[in-house]
Amino acid sequence: MLVGQGSNSALVGDFNARVVLAALRRSGPASKADLARLVGLTGNATGMIARKLEGEGLVRAIGKRRGERGQPATMLEVNPEGALSIGIRIDRTLIEAVLVDLQGGLLDRAATRMLPEPRDAVSWLAGTVAAMLARLSQAMRQRLTGIGVAMPYNLESWLAELDLPADRFLRWDGFDIAPALAAATGLKVVVENDGSAAAVGELVYGAGRAINDFLYLFIGPALGGGVVLGGDYLRGARGNAGDIGMVPVGPSGLASASGRPTILLARASVIALVRHLRHGGVDGDLADAIARRPDLFAEWVEDAVAALAWPVLTGAHLLDVPDIILGGDLPAPALEELATRLALAMQGSVAESRAAPRVLTGRTDAAAALGAASLPLHLNFSPVREGLTAQTQDSEMEVVP
Repeated sequence: MLVGQGSNSALVGDFNARVVLAALRRSGPASKADLARLVGLTGNATGMIARKLEGEGLVRAIGKRRGERGQPATMLEVNPEGALSIGIRIDRTLIEAVLVDLQGGLLDRAATRMLPEPRDAVSWLAGTVAAMLARLSQAMRQRLTGIGVAMPYNLESWLAELDLPADRFLRWDGFDIAPALAAATGLKVVVENDGSAAAVGELVYGAGRAINDFLYLFIGPALGGGVVLGGDYLRGARGNAGDIGMVPVGPSGLASASGRPTILLARASVIALVRHLRHGGVDGDLADAIARRPDLFAEWVEDAVAALAWPVLTGAHLLDVPDIILGGDLPAPALEELATRLALAMQGSVAESRAAPRVLTGRTDAAAALGAASLPLHLNFSPVREGLTAQTQDSEMEVVP
């Protein structure tokens, strides 16, 4: 089990305290009586836990609730400075690092728009982490729970479908970044599939705070995904649960595509969109390119939705989840358009006696890196995964002390 540092580590293993903290994170400001109703504990038990959480610095009082009969209730909220985490996203087109607080606030951020050699990547990350920590007080450094890394498990795969050169990625084949980064930083490191990590980020900080069951799609350079059931994320036997990008699909109808049957990530991904925009003579910043040629963007959306609709609807029915959340690297208005069109397409295909899932939009700003940062916090403070013993990426999430 990944445990925190400093005063936070006392909370690990206290299941009821985790339940109360999770309820407060999801509900927003609440009184002790409110929390007792939410979690089903007695008022005395909830009060004792709340005092403990305040003592740990994870919860703080924010004043009295007025306008009700009787003694005004003290309102509590999660203390953003109660715990910190560093999230690192490694992808085929960039590396990004963020420092976040317990409420998901971005405190620091750095990125490089390239994927260097593995050892150079570790060196850059170690320097970036050191610089972030140097800007914190000693007291805040003691609140750091660790580093989460979100990355595709197979960086060297599907390069033909993504129109990427193979030589740049082959050196990542078999490279285990967790021990290398742990040794370089002296911090605990947890590594997870990027789609699953982003799904955890959405569960902890985004639209998933209000729902317990959803299928998550991450529209990045490729296409990833994750599954959340009962308020926890599903990993699968090899850590690839929800990896919808691997679903076989028919050929794209776009002039920029190969015209051959392929897999979903070759049609519903940022790289597929960029390829189509470049085919139409538009390059540069993605939001600007979409604004300059909305007709090309509309063509890509139509093709992406045609590829997505049946796999997503099938996944929603198989998992019995009522909601789909789309997040990732698309500009927010573009993601909203894709979500709207996908919802309409699924409504037209849903079977009798079944309802089409809602399609919601999630975070687009540093979504994968924020998801990575949520991993140590999720393991330390969530009331689930109590028995997690991480070993390898083929069995359980990799955690390196």
